[in-house]
Amino acid sequence: MKLYRLIILLTSFFFMSCEEFEDMNQNPNEPTDVSTDVLFPSAIRQSMNTMVEESFLLGNNAAQLTSKTLRTEVDSYNWNAFPTVWEGLYESLTDISVVEQKAIEEGNTNLEGAAIVLKSWIFATLTNAYGDIPYFNAIDGGESNFTPEYDAQEDIYNDLLSELERAANLLATGEGSIGGDILLGGDASKWRKLANSLRLRLIMYASSQLTSAESEFAAIVTAGNIMTSNEDNATLSYLDAFPNQFPLIPLKTGDFDAVALSESALNVMSDYNDPRLARYARPDNDDYENPVFTGAVNGSNSASCSKAGSRLGVMYYNYPNLTTANDLGIGVADGILMTYSEVEFLLAEAAAKDWISDDVETHYQAGIEASMDYYEVTYDNFGWTNFDDYYANSGVAYSTVTDIWEQKWLSLYFTGLDPYFEVRRWYAESDMNWDGIPFLSPSCENLNNDNLPLKFLYPGEEQSLNAENYQAAIQKIGGSNSFNVSIWLVE
Repeated sequence: MKLYRLIILLTSFFFMSCEEFEDMNQNPNEPTDVSTDVLFPSAIRQSMNTMVEESFLLGNNAAQLTSKTLRTEVDSYNWNAFPTVWEGLYESLTDISVVEQKAIEEGNTNLEGAAIVLKSWIFATLTNAYGDIPYFNAIDGGESNFTPEYDAQEDIYNDLLSELERAANLLATGEGSIGGDILLGGDASKWRKLANSLRLRLIMYASSQLTSAESEFAAIVTAGNIMTSNEDNATLSYLDAFPNQFPLIPLKTGDFDAVALSESALNVMSDYNDPRLARYARPDNDDYENPVFTGAVNGSNSASCSKAGSRLGVMYYNYPNLTTANDLGIGVADGILMTYSEVEFLLAEAAAKDWISDDVETHYQAGIEASMDYYEVTYDNFGWTNFDDYYANSGVAYSTVTDIWEQKWLSLYFTGLDPYFEVRRWYAESDMNWDGIPFLSPSCENLNNDNLPLKFLYPGEEQSLNAENYQAAIQKIGGSNSFNVSIWLVE
C-alpha cells in the first residue's frame, strides 16, 4: 500500500511538473492560433504577388505582349521548369485552406465562399499551366499526406466549376464578415460576381472539351450576378513604397529592363493609335504629348532578331529623373485577378459562337472601353477626342471573331498567366496553326520548330519529394516531362 501511494504521488508530481514546464515554455508573443483576419490578406497578397511576378517573367512574354531582351528562354520556346509558379501558388493555398476551415467552424458562410473563390482561382491557374496536378488531396499536409497523387485535369475542371457555383450560392445568402479582405473590401456581392465570372472564364478555356459548355455559359449569363462595371474588378491595390509595394518596384534597373514592349503589341496598337500604349510602355523620349515607342522582337538575341523595345510603363517601375505615375496623375499598377473588360470579351465571343443571343459588337465595344477606362488613358495625345471617336475612326471596330481575340489579348496585359492561356487556346482552336491568329506569329528563331509550348514542365523537386506520383503523372503524358504534350484543355 505504501508503495502504491508512493507511485501515485510520484506520478502526480511528474504530470504537474510537465504542465508547469509547458507553461513556462510557451511564448506569449508567438500565438499558436492565427486569426483569419491575418491569414486571408496574407494569402491574397502572396498569390497576387506571385502572379504579378510571373506575368512579368512568363505570361506577357509567352503571349508576345512583351519581349525578353535578356535570358530569352521563354520567348524562344526553350522552356525549363518554372518552379516559382508551383511553389508560390501551392504555398498560398495552405493559408486559404485554414481560412476556409475556420470559416466553416464559425458558421461564416461569406468568408467560406470568398475562400473557395480564391482557392479555385489558384488551382485553376495551376492546372491551366501544368495539366494534371495534385488537387483533391493537395493540401492535406495536416492529415500527414505529403505526397498527394496527381488528378486528371478534366476532373479538376469539373470540380472547380462546381466549387465556384457553390461559392456563389454561399455568398448569395451568406452570413458573417469577410475580414482581412484586401481584394474586394469585404463585399460579398463582389465576391459572388467574381465567382460567376471565373466560371465563364473556365468554361471558355475548356469550351472544346466540355459538352455542356454552351448551356452552362448561357445559364450563368441568364442568372446574372457577373461583373457589370470596372467597380467589380478583382484587383489588388499596391503602393509605390514598402510594405505593400508593387512587386516589381524593388527590382534592379537592369532586371526590370530585361523585359520590354514587344514588336507584336506595338504593331497592333500603333495601327489603331491605341492610347493604352502610354500606359503599357514608357515613351523612348519620355514625352507624353508626342510619344515615340519601339518594340522588341520576341525570340533569340541574334542580329536578325534583336531589336530594342520601349521600357514598360510608369505604372510598373520608377526610374530616377524620369516621369513617374504620380506625375501623370495615375496610380501604381494593380495586381489583376480578373476585370470587367475580360467579362465583356467573354460575352462577345459567346455571342459570336451563338451561345447567347446578345449582340456581339455591343459586348466587344464595351470590353475595349472598359479597358481604356481602367487605364485612365489620354485620348488627345493619340489624336482622338474620346472613346467614341477612337472606336469609329481607328479601324478597331468589330468585323470578325479574331478581332475579339486581338482586343482581349491587349486587355489582358499583366493579368497573370492568362495572356498565355488564351493564346494557347486560340492556337489550339486554329489546329495548332499560327495562321489562325492574324496578329501573332511564332517567335523569331525559336527552338521548338515554331510550335507554341502547350504546358509548363513539372518542377524538378517533384521528382525527389513526390517521386511515385510524379512518375505516374509523367507516364500518363507519354513518359517524358515535355512542354509539347497536349493537355486535356487543348487535346
